[in-house]
Amino acid sequence: MVGTGFSALLVAAQHRNSNPVRALGAVLLVCLFLANNAFGAVLPDEKLDLMLHSYKGGGSDIKGPTVLVRKNFSDKVSSWGSYYYDHISSASIDVVTQGSEYSEDHTQINGGLDYLVDRTLLSLSAAKSIQDDYDGNALSFGISQEFFGDLSTLSMSYSQGNDTVKQNGNDSFSEDKMTQRYAVNLTQILTRNWMIAVNLESVAEEGYLQNPYRSDRYLAGDGRAVFEPEFYPSTRNSDAIAVKSIHYLPYRAAIKWEARYFSDSWDISATNFELKYVQPYNDQIILEGKLRYYDQSEAFFYNDLFDFANSQAPRPREFRGRDKELSQFSTITVGAGATYELKKPLFSFFDDTSLNLYVDYMQFDYDNFRDARESQQSADVAAGEESLYSFDAWVSRFFISMRY
Repeated sequence: MVGTGFSALLVAAQHRNSNPVRALGAVLLVCLFLANNAFGAVLPDEKLDLMLHSYKGGGSDIKGPTVLVRKNFSDKVSSWGSYYYDHISSASIDVVTQGSEYSEDHTQINGGLDYLVDRTLLSLSAAKSIQDDYDGNALSFGISQEFFGDLSTLSMSYSQGNDTVKQNGNDSFSEDKMTQRYAVNLTQILTRNWMIAVNLESVAEEGYLQNPYRSDRYLAGDGRAVFEPEFYPSTRNSDAIAVKSIHYLPYRAAIKWEARYFSDSWDISATNFELKYVQPYNDQIILEGKLRYYDQSEAFFYNDLFDFANSQAPRPREFRGRDKELSQFSTITVGAGATYELKKPLFSFFDDTSLNLYVDYMQFDYDNFRDARESQQSADVAAGEESLYSFDAWVSRFFISMRY
């Protein structure tokens, strides 16, 4: 298992009103938690991590702190807990075309236990996510087993999320959402310098899977675009396969790459390719560069501008959506990072201390989602003829990791 609590944290990250921007902070928490954890049936290091994260792009601004603590008991049990908070202010294209700018706070509490028996690692973790309009709960169980002389590691995990979706300004609105996630991971050491991992994941979602604030739009008789509430299917099943590899080079550097394919019952298919290069500069500094490409197709019920309202004849539609994350789009990410190991820890009771800074630049390009602000603000631009939407974003993470 790649880090205890991964499934629970990832479930919580993906259960926030199906909005990747609002879920970003929780994903960053997952990245922080996994940063120093290793593969295999061994207890992770005892440590204290303090992180500040920031996302800025597309009219959204997310920032806040995170604290993670891990403590081991004897050689068998390891416990961990984390606290995550961020402040979100958004004037994204979805917000300004359908409402007004908003701000909100999000808090997430996570905890878990690992129990080591010979070469088997058993893991149990839970997550609680709280917002004004969303409550998330997740529970995860995992087992990891080493075999073939510790050259192979097989991990399996199951997680379940039970969430409640609410709506600000509407106290009577309350909808349930349940997610079950199954994952199998096989890690194989091929040579002393080469390791490869294959991950299979299946997710089943049921309940209220949309955002209560979002709307699609249709073309009225006078040529204007009129907004109406979206309506999504109440179930979604998805499968993904990922292949990851780490190859250590003779001059102490390493190349990491990942290829992932995803498909779901909403007809979305996506591919992801990522390449990382890690180079120690000296005994204290490690540098890292990253390049990532993501591309996906649209959902079967997505449309930027429908021809008529859902209730109109002759062809009423059962499902409809205009969320840009359901459209056809691609993303390119370029990132860089550095780790600095202090010669002396910050405090005497810590064994070592490292300072870590990572910065990513992301470019989003949408192939069939248009900038509706243009037709709203100018009579010279007709609905459906606006420019295709694109935006860029900066993501930064700075954290201090102290082992003891």
